[in-house]
Amino acid sequence: MGTTYLKRQKEMKRLEKQREKAERRAQKKLANRQQRESQTETPKPAAAETSTLSVTATPESAPQD
Repeated sequence: MGTTYLKRQKEMKRLEKQREKAERRAQKKLANRQQRESQTETPKPAAAETSTLSVTATPESAPQD
């Protein structure tokens, strides 16, 4: 095996690693984006719970005879 062949193999391996790393970054970025989207959806049900609590509090504040 000549030196040129070994250099080419080394360069190919380096490029392969670079592609894999870029793919991992893209997957991580996508996962983070999905996580942020799911977190922004979480407060909506919490707002529904707040409105339920205010409905429950309304009969208690009504005057009793």
